[in-house]
Amino acid sequence: MSGFTFQMLLQCQYTGEKNTVEKLHVEQLVDDEWKDFKLDTYSPGFDVFIYAILSCQHMFFRNNATEYGLSMASAEALITIVTDDHRSIESLHSEFTGKLKNGTADIEKVKSITARVGLCPATINLKEIADKNIEVNFEPV
Repeated sequence: MSGFTFQMLLQCQYTGEKNTVEKLHVEQLVDDEWKDFKLDTYSPGFDVFIYAILSCQHMFFRNNATEYGLSMASAEALITIVTDDHRSIESLHSEFTGKLKNGTADIEKVKSITARVGLCPATINLKEIADKNIEVNFEPV
């Protein structure tokens, strides 16, 4: 049986055609309540670790969307990590949804972006995780 479930929700607004971050907001689920994530010297190390994975994956998501000519107004990402009692990761699920203002997100582009998100350095440096899933979707604004 798993020991802990961690979740973070990232909401981002972009400007320009290159998906430049205009505003970024991250929350984490604490005792069944979404609370602002504050990155500072008092942040628990494992929370910072989860944020690093989410931030890295988000960078690969938006940069690769830009490479494929997909310009977004905003995006939302949810990361869910389940660990054992010693915080060894048993499950990692990430979901990204971009609100497209320009471009066409065909199946091949989405498959490629999804694969590339999984290649961000924070993700590829994790041990092998049997239950790992990354989803990428795009919707019109």
